[in-house]
Amino acid sequence: MTAEVHPSVTPDGPVAVLANPTAGRGRHRGLLAPLLSRLATGGRPVRLLEAHTADEAEAVCRDAVADGVAALVAVGGDGTVHRGIQAVAGTTIPFGPVPAGTGNDFAADTGFPTDPLAAAEVIAAALREGRSSPVDLARMTGPTGPPRWYGAVLAAGFDAIVNERANRMSWPRGPRRYDLAIMVELARLRPRRYKLRLDGEPHEVEAVLVAVGNCPSYGGGMRICPDADPTDGMLDVVVGGRLDRRTLIRVKPSIYQGTHLRHPLVHSYRVRTVELAAEGITTYADGERSLELPLTVSAVPGALRLLR
Repeated sequence: MTAEVHPSVTPDGPVAVLANPTAGRGRHRGLLAPLLSRLATGGRPVRLLEAHTADEAEAVCRDAVADGVAALVAVGGDGTVHRGIQAVAGTTIPFGPVPAGTGNDFAADTGFPTDPLAAAEVIAAALREGRSSPVDLARMTGPTGPPRWYGAVLAAGFDAIVNERANRMSWPRGPRRYDLAIMVELARLRPRRYKLRLDGEPHEVEAVLVAVGNCPSYGGGMRICPDADPTDGMLDVVVGGRLDRRTLIRVKPSIYQGTHLRHPLVHSYRVRTVELAAEGITTYADGERSLELPLTVSAVPGALRLLR
């Protein structure tokens, strides 16, 4: 993957850092001080933003951008990245993801090292040299409310339903809750009827899996949209049709290699815009609870400038 490089980092203002101390179940908590020190070698003051909820995280990032920061850095997983990009999408403020979460798909798929300190060094070097690289984002709009952005993948099928189930459960704690949600939803599995318009062309399908990818991966390395490229100005839409329970269980592991596209019930489309409608589906973008269907997703070329 290549992207044209343009100087865009402004000389004034600090580098704002959004850090999620609970990302990756807290395993990188002790790295925050060395990460901030590494980022400071970029030659600009570093300002740590304080937020206790996801909504606060978005708000402090927007305030920081309005105050004139030179750049925004997100330390955490895809959820932290998701909150940060709401503030910088479509602006000239460059952005750096430091992968320190359970799922770091956006950082990995846009070429950052998996080691947080190494990623911070890449970002600091870009700051020193005054360069950034444009990548695409996906822009979501629903019938009401402001648009939302995402960097990796929008889940609008079985995986979104599982996430919604897990978020409603108070027991058990930790990853076992997600495992239990999978078991419950597998028992209730049924294809849903989707209405799609792919660059204006209507499709009606019964499907179990639906994903719209700006990048290939979600869920910590599952290559649901294996051919997606965040520099091609396009979105990849992957639809898994009338997969029964047994077939879905068999197909699921192949998503890590992206070989699920070989299954005859799985289809992939490359489009600039997709309109997506179905009853009773709340989507998840970058692993974060997002808009309810119906919605429209559009590829926006060069909407984000990455510090690399």
